[in-house]
Amino acid sequence: MTESSANKLLNGDACHRTSNGRKPSKKGLVKNHCLFQQPHKYRRPGEKNQYVTHNPKLYKKPFVESFEETPLLVAVLTYMGYGILTIFGYLRDFLRHWNIEKCHVAREREEQKDFVPLYQDFENFYTRNLYMRIRDNWNRPICSVPGAKMDLVERVSPDYNWTFEHTGKVVKDVINMGSYNYLGFAENSGACADAAIEATQKYGAGVGSTRCEIGNLDIHEELEQLVARFLGVESSMAFGMGFATNSMNIPALTGKGCLILSDELNHASLVLGARLSGSTIRVFKHNNMQSLEKLLRDAIIHGQPRTHRPWKKILIVVEGIYSMEGSIVRLPEVIALKKRYKAYLYLDEAHSIGALGPNGRGVVDYFGLDPKDVDIMMGTFTKSFGAAGGYIGGKKELIDYLRHHSHSALYATSMSSPVAQQIITSMKIIMGEDGTTLGADRVRQLSENTTYFRRKLHDMGFIIYGNDDSPVVPMMLYMPAKIGAFGREMLKRNIGTVVVGFPATPIIESRARFCISAAHTREMLDTVSLPISPVRLVTNEGLHQ
Repeated sequence: MTESSANKLLNGDACHRTSNGRKPSKKGLVKNHCLFQQPHKYRRPGEKNQYVTHNPKLYKKPFVESFEETPLLVAVLTYMGYGILTIFGYLRDFLRHWNIEKCHVAREREEQKDFVPLYQDFENFYTRNLYMRIRDNWNRPICSVPGAKMDLVERVSPDYNWTFEHTGKVVKDVINMGSYNYLGFAENSGACADAAIEATQKYGAGVGSTRCEIGNLDIHEELEQLVARFLGVESSMAFGMGFATNSMNIPALTGKGCLILSDELNHASLVLGARLSGSTIRVFKHNNMQSLEKLLRDAIIHGQPRTHRPWKKILIVVEGIYSMEGSIVRLPEVIALKKRYKAYLYLDEAHSIGALGPNGRGVVDYFGLDPKDVDIMMGTFTKSFGAAGGYIGGKKELIDYLRHHSHSALYATSMSSPVAQQIITSMKIIMGEDGTTLGADRVRQLSENTTYFRRKLHDMGFIIYGNDDSPVVPMMLYMPAKIGAFGREMLKRNIGTVVVGFPATPIIESRARFCISAAHTREMLDTVSLPISPVRLVTNEGLHQ
């Protein structure tokens, strides 16, 4: 098969050895176990660590992200907590083995003992003995629009979270601090809902075919043209699933003989796409430009393993906002490195599109950069637009190539018409093409709510991660017992939050994650912050009652 123009575009010229590269600075901050540290310098636990950029000329405004080391006492107590849970887990497994305690997990039948194991029993140890204790904090059924407030179906467990039963009652008006409803477009009334209803009446709910067959509607064409204008790129392509936008398109762009440089905290969809591509993958420390530059220089100097031939492509893969850390990619420096070493850049704006920038156009807009400097702009419609699916934007040759080589384009069913119309209407509101200032007001309100809530938690003394402009606000809990306790206590006060622990985070960095929305009022944010104070958490001053 001959190589298309878009493939040539991404292949570029062969990489040559460089002799003018400077060594990475040793004064930078590196991140070990998701914690920024200064090498060769001792810092007391609890001391604030602010990550200041090394290239201020690339930034039009200050870019500071603060992270804090886990206090030593808290780390020791956290490890002790997991150790005690592990000991009791082994004890309970012993009791289950001898049928002293009832076993709820799937196990091999007696007549299959000589077969190759179908269930890896030890791999489920954490799920069986630790996750089940706090499982009631997740998968709660919602019976309303997941807007600023929502209704939850009440449920109880008669067997310690192995199974749940619905009581028939509904918990009303729970403040929603967990949904990615950044601009408040998750709603069942208003312009977006009305337009989606009209689209459903005209096209129906489903398409029943792929885009390349008879599933290409005029509304899909309109959506892609609008997305391209919104991003400021030549062309774009929409997909019905955000996860598949990454996992199915990266293999179409890179393959054997290519190198992918991936941030260590990239989303699972990016990791899966990189693995499926067959490319060589190397991981750099989170948001650490010294680590990225070292990998780039080594790739140029040494080439591919064994043969030392130049890499066909070098693709840098980063996210706009990292959903567990609340950090924002240092895009100006990434673009500078990408240009210097003739690499390509894949930017995942799942959380940043709509949520960042004066015009709500993502991290590129936030830094005031040229969209043409990003080779592949990816994002999703599931957060700021209150819909589903994803997109890829870039040069026309790139998009034309993906239309014929992407598995998502060739084999996936087309996006449903009401979803497409929801995206079109919400995007036009953000762009101001509806003739109102509603979109600009929502973008501004989100920024104000983010600043207000982060400052409020900080003034209360709690340890929060990430950038001050990020609507993702992780608040550290650390200890495993606090994961379940925090989620339950907040729900008792009609506040729905997301609590996160190992393996989604490092074992000593369990946290509660708040997602700010433009739909939240100051009263709601004050209501959320008030119950946190009596909960026993870790603050800058240590343990706080």
